Amino acid sequence: MFINIILLILCAGVPYYLVLEKIGKLSSKNIFIISSFLLLCAIVLSSFVESKYDSLLVSISLFSAIISLYKATQTTNFYKFGYYLLFINAPFFMLFVAHQGHLYSLSLLVTMVGIYSIAQHYEKHYESANYHGISGTTLATPYLGTFLTLYLITLALYPPFPNSFFMFSNLIKADNSWLSYIVVIVLFFGNFVIAMRVLARTVFGKPNNHLHYVDFTSLQKVLHFTVLFVLLVLSTIGFKGAIA
Repeated sequence: MFINIILLILCAGVPYYLVLEKIGKLSSKNIFIISSFLLLCAIVLSSFVESKYDSLLVSISLFSAIISLYKATQTTNFYKFGYYLLFINAPFFMLFVAHQGHLYSLSLLVTMVGIYSIAQHYEKHYESANYHGISGTTLATPYLGTFLTLYLITLALYPPFPNSFFMFSNLIKADNSWLSYIVVIVLFFGNFVIAMRVLARTVFGKPNNHLHYVDFTSLQKVLHFTVLFVLLVLSTIGFKGAIA
């Protein structure tokens, strides 16, 4: 129970909603980094210390996820979008941590590396990580548009990306209950809706002729291709687990 409470604090947005949001002194970028680091700590801890399913803590993380889902629909900032996604997916980690839930969260973190890099690109060249005012990305910056599309499809739990495989595999192997089905339904539709919302407002938007678009450098392309390669490796692991 004690370990589960620690995991809840690390990955379910509790520090954000109880502390960071109240302080209001940290930027969205810093909260993104802190939240990702806390989730990484939860993944490492769960790999070495055994934890057991606790319906109360899963319910708390689910409640936090629903709040995060609402907040994610209200933001157009890539950094906020990133850490809200971490909080939205926390119930899955809490529910299936004993059944490779840490691998699901790891693949989510890898995807977040790509989202973070895109947020930095927006911030550097457009003076803001806010994507609302920039459209037609895929028409003028094909690499950025392509990578962003792949990351959002990954977050929307489309196969053959790893998150969908890990979710499917864990659901089969776990002792299913009404709560587990609720978590899976909320996570699936939650991830899908907010990912498609961002996709529609950035990649397939109308081009703006008054904006100067800047595409990725060679180093940035290498970074994103590396992220996609790691996701491919995780997809292979997830596929083997799903058919095992």
